[in-house]
Amino acid sequence: MLGAVVMRKYHTAIVGATGLVGQEFIKILEQREFPMASVHLLASDRSAGKKMYVNHREIEVEELSPHSFDPVDIALFSAGGEVSKQFAPIAAKRGAVVVDNSAAFRMDPKVPLVVPEVNPEDLEHHEGIIANPNCSTIQMVVVLYPLHKVNPIKRIIVDTYQSVSGTGSAAVDELNNQTKLVLEGKSALPHVYAHQIAFNLLPEIDVFLDDGYTREEWKMIHETRKIMHDEYIAVSATCVRVPVVAAHSEAIHVEFSSPMSPEEARSILADAPGVKVLDDPSISLYPHPWSAAGTDEVFVGRIRRDVSHPNGLAMWVVADNLRKGAALNAVQIAELLVSNGTI
Repeated sequence: MLGAVVMRKYHTAIVGATGLVGQEFIKILEQREFPMASVHLLASDRSAGKKMYVNHREIEVEELSPHSFDPVDIALFSAGGEVSKQFAPIAAKRGAVVVDNSAAFRMDPKVPLVVPEVNPEDLEHHEGIIANPNCSTIQMVVVLYPLHKVNPIKRIIVDTYQSVSGTGSAAVDELNNQTKLVLEGKSALPHVYAHQIAFNLLPEIDVFLDDGYTREEWKMIHETRKIMHDEYIAVSATCVRVPVVAAHSEAIHVEFSSPMSPEEARSILADAPGVKVLDDPSISLYPHPWSAAGTDEVFVGRIRRDVSHPNGLAMWVVADNLRKGAALNAVQIAELLVSNGTI
């Protein structure tokens, strides 16, 4: 009689544990029963001492320091680029594998930029740090890559409608407070954003660059090429902040190498990992952020011919930016490392 298989458990750290993505890390690790021997909740000195629950156990948040990673096998980072630049190399040097949610290492040629449904094989080449892509990039490539494998993509035009939770809890509070003030007929002064976000749209995410694009738009262009291993895909993006609390939406126009019918695209995407097709205009069935919030799939609908190009399709893609766009993707990377025995 064979004995029971004993699964190894891992000492895990969450850097930025008190932020929106950090809290999602905790939820998803619990929900997916990630094999944790211990969990270290790390944050700035402002949050040190706060108590949080993980698997029904109260854990005190510790101040992040170089010694935080001595007992750690895997470290999930979501505390901003400067923190990642300083502490991710320290964590990796002390033996942890880092999955970093910031932009600090995404375009480093030595650091894999991974979406598990698209390029899991890139994990084999990590040197201790793995980059989690931008939220808006993740949901786009999850939908486009299965189509690209069948009919190579030549050009992508994408317009995003990104929720305020992508900026953090202060932005969520600002939207809620401004909405209340506007409905009361009062003025709403902006603090997080350049302009009022309540009942408004802001085509400015991250900083503007010299070419007129924003850094968020630049991320979508270059991250897509790196993840899909195709430097020749032409990408143009316009990223817009909208008064929605959670889940990002995208209008995507794709030019393929040869014609592809909407029916073929729906068939391919129906079998694609991590994708759910919601596409029946006759009953107003399509993805929208209210229903996508709190879910793990990337939803796609309104798949139709692009009447401006014979090889084109247009589609509408929605996903929860805090889950698949950040925490879930990182945890899926950690799960792959565990299953591959590379941690």
